[in-house]
Amino acid sequence: MKRRYLITLLAMVLVAPWAVADGGMWMLQFLKQQNLKRMQKMGLKLSAEEIYNPGQGALGDAVVQFGGGCTGEIVSSQGLVFTNHHCGYGEIQSHSSVEANYLRDGFYAPTLQDELPNPGLNVTIVEEIVDATDYLKQYLEKVGEQDPLVYMRRGYLRKVAKQWYVENRGALTAGVALDMAPFYEGNRYYLFVKKQYSDIRLVAAPPSCIGKFGADTDNWEWPRHSGDFSVFRIYTAPDGSPAEYSADNVPLKPKYYLKVSGKGVEEGDFVMMMGFPGTTNHFYTPSEVRERLEVDNQIRIDLRKVRQEAMWEEMMKDEAVNIQYAAKYQGSTNAYKNAIGTSWAARKKNFEAVKQEMVDRLLAYSKQQNKPEYAEAVAKIETMVKERATLRALAKIYGEGLWRAVETAKAPLIKSDEELRQLRDPQEAAKWYDEVILGYFDKDYNKEVDRKVTAAMFEAVLKYIDRVTEGQELSIQLQTPFAIRSLMDSKDLGAIFDESIYFDKAKMVEVLSSEGGEVAYALDPVTLLAFSVREDMKTISKALSEYDRDFALARRTLLQGMLEMDGEMNLWPDANLTLRYTFGQIKGYVPRDNVYYGAQTTMDGIMEKWDDESPEFYLLPKVVDIYRNKDFGRWALPNGKMPVNIVATTHTTGGNSGSPLVNGKGELVGINFDRNWEGVGGDIEYLPDYQRSIILDVRYLLMILDKYLGADRLMNELDIVE
Repeated sequence: MKRRYLITLLAMVLVAPWAVADGGMWMLQFLKQQNLKRMQKMGLKLSAEEIYNPGQGALGDAVVQFGGGCTGEIVSSQGLVFTNHHCGYGEIQSHSSVEANYLRDGFYAPTLQDELPNPGLNVTIVEEIVDATDYLKQYLEKVGEQDPLVYMRRGYLRKVAKQWYVENRGALTAGVALDMAPFYEGNRYYLFVKKQYSDIRLVAAPPSCIGKFGADTDNWEWPRHSGDFSVFRIYTAPDGSPAEYSADNVPLKPKYYLKVSGKGVEEGDFVMMMGFPGTTNHFYTPSEVRERLEVDNQIRIDLRKVRQEAMWEEMMKDEAVNIQYAAKYQGSTNAYKNAIGTSWAARKKNFEAVKQEMVDRLLAYSKQQNKPEYAEAVAKIETMVKERATLRALAKIYGEGLWRAVETAKAPLIKSDEELRQLRDPQEAAKWYDEVILGYFDKDYNKEVDRKVTAAMFEAVLKYIDRVTEGQELSIQLQTPFAIRSLMDSKDLGAIFDESIYFDKAKMVEVLSSEGGEVAYALDPVTLLAFSVREDMKTISKALSEYDRDFALARRTLLQGMLEMDGEMNLWPDANLTLRYTFGQIKGYVPRDNVYYGAQTTMDGIMEKWDDESPEFYLLPKVVDIYRNKDFGRWALPNGKMPVNIVATTHTTGGNSGSPLVNGKGELVGINFDRNWEGVGGDIEYLPDYQRSIILDVRYLLMILDKYLGADRLMNELDIVE
């Protein structure tokens, strides 16, 4: 009996997919125990200490979190940072105008004084990673906190992190940022001690015909031909400490920066990548896979398609409108195509069956170890997913169809009776309008675009709500459908866009400052819409939240079982915007029968796609001249062709945009900017035969800096290894 049990247990471990498969978003502090030997066999020439060595200066110190959701890398002794064009797109757009259109024409600062500041943009560098699991448990016992919804929240954990820091490191100093995060659904906690820099300046960017070549048509696609990069610089106070923007600030002197390889890579070469991947769901159960496909993804696909078609029609009529809505459109289509690709991969590779195998292994382990709590956790998750289906669908409809799509639905509202009383003063009302209303309906808002989108979304949202609630008696009351139907009775939605005081400062001030004006304000069409949407979203969220605590506990128990069964050193935790590494090789793939995609593209492909009638595939004359004259400098391949993009088997997701790809020596060979459409399902299950990171070959970046932008200053600043 004992022998049979041991054989069964061994078999479960041997078939654990995460113990043998490629992929994974691993934590740097465990590199030596988990993957170092394998990586060195594949071609890594560095020791673990050369990659992660807190306080001593190592490869990881050159990797930065750029803004709230991207990665970048320090590439010079003067704080120069490479990231993606799409990561810096908002900053490039903010400095652009019809007269100085940096989106269209590109940008290069010939001197430090010409580099452009970007208020609100932050860059952080991880200095230390600390296991805070025991500290948090002791803290929770001390304060008597038992609600998992509380101690899974980053805001709460930051408070705990501050106390840990004061007890173990001393007083917080300027620029120190702390991020304590839950891993394995709260079975482990790690604290990331960071330095945060807030004086970040734009240095260079290619024109969109390079940085966005292929745009939405090519998004998530391979073969690819995009020069998706932008260049920034970190500035500090003269003493090297983080500081807000000042003309007296100086470029950062980093602990470590990446050398740049001028040799590039070839198919089969070992590569490694570091970054801040955002979200994965590697430990989904089968019912969670179904919910993701049939509810979350399908609603996103259907409603974003409606919004994007309406936006695009208006954007193509006017270049000024195109500039206004470029970033909004790009943000929408990015998630749209991701949802399509994830659903395709999940069905093609039968993710439900894969996750059922995972669950079956845990159920067997639960029975053999006499730990019924693991089987109970699986059953609870399945039950709750089924029970919350309609509420989940409504939450997604409101989020995708109204909150993220209809700009007036998110219009600012007066927050309190006290604020309303203050606004009876005409001067205060005028000030509030200028700061709050015009702060929201800013230079990138266009009333006619919003009118067009709103009309389309209202119709789509009403149909969707009717569909998901058909034959059901809801436990909640919704206001917005009635408000929408009322507003649709006015011609061209004139009640909103032609009559609302939100679009007339004088009327708004008059209403707010008049006796009884609060009634007229409350009955304004925009107020009614914005209020009803907010109230309904609160109602739906509250109803859904009834499941949250039990769901969190069940998920935590599920992962506790997985950790016991397979061991932490064999399991990589789901991504959560913390520093990770992944590794693999440069490698093409077979997307379908009798089709092979190689691992590298060249400028030949750019010319094959070139279409000046298309806003996605046009080229400025200088790009064409560089190609026709073969003016590639020393960055071309031995055969004379100019490399553009490469693919690797590294495991990436959103947040890895801008991540550095390095060779075995730790030299920069590329910048990650996308994944292939066939592999976006890797957020749920890694697909070794399909999944590829799409990467800008650094030689193309160097050629653009050198030959297109004429950025001699930057070329001399980089440490290029030939």
